[in-house]
Formats: sequence, C-alpha cells, structure tokens
Amino acid sequence: MATLNIGLFINALVKFLIVAVVLFFVVKAINMLKRQAVGDPAPPVPAPPSKEEVLLTEIRDALRAKA
Repeated sequence: MATLNIGLFINALVKFLIVAVVLFFVVKAINMLKRQAVGDPAPPVPAPPSKEEVLLTEIRDALRAKA
C-alpha cells in the first residue's frame, strides 16, 4: 500500500526555503561588498538630444498645439 508522506514533503520544502533565503542574503551581501570595494562610478550623464530629436519634439509640440 502506498503512503503519502506529506510531513516529509513539507519538511523538505521548509528546509529548501530556509537555504534559499540564506543563500539570497549571502549573495546580496557579497555583491554589496564588491560594489563598496570597487566604488560606484558616477552615473553617466545622458547625452544631449540630437538635432533630429529636437526637431521631432518641436513638430510634436506644434501638432499638439494645433489640435
């Protein structure tokens, strides 16, 4: 006769979740330490819009003003 070992399954699931959470925090801590050791460079300054983008923006604004 087959038995349903629900308790064993729940035990394995809980153990897995505990290991997964601990591993997540270990990896998160290692990444934070790496970032501090290297030093975060300043975020790159976005490039100014090209002439084409400026022209398209003006056209869009003119069409909106018309409507």
